[in-house]
Amino acid sequence: MFIRLTPDISVAAQIAHEDCALAAAQGFVAIISNRPDGEVPGQPDAATMAVAAAAAGLRFRHIPIDHSGFAMPQVEAMAAELAAGGPVLAFCRSGTRSTNLWALAAASMGVDPDTIVAAADAGGYNVSGMLPSLRMLAAKA
Repeated sequence: MFIRLTPDISVAAQIAHEDCALAAAQGFVAIISNRPDGEVPGQPDAATMAVAAAAAGLRFRHIPIDHSGFAMPQVEAMAAELAAGGPVLAFCRSGTRSTNLWALAAASMGVDPDTIVAAADAGGYNVSGMLPSLRMLAAKA
């Protein structure tokens, strides 16, 4: 259910509020929601997930990524959560947006882009098309 990309980041498709306790039991210290509220009917909103995460003793951060794509404030917010210490679980509809945002944030923190691509690939996500952006961000780190 949770796909580990590195020891400090795992991704998942949409989780339910009861999955917060499971995440805590598996050693996660934070949950990041990359899904906008109301993306589909019946999806738990960020406020509900924040309460469930807090009840499980986890940090919670809502960094929504919608159809407009990624912007530096989102990358910076993800990097800040990663820097706060992990392991962290990030989720969205399928795990793809969370993986892409992690890749950008990791590159902005100086992680080698080839290492990022390999970690994502091992988890079943292809971020190789982002290599130019990952290289640019890593060069600025």
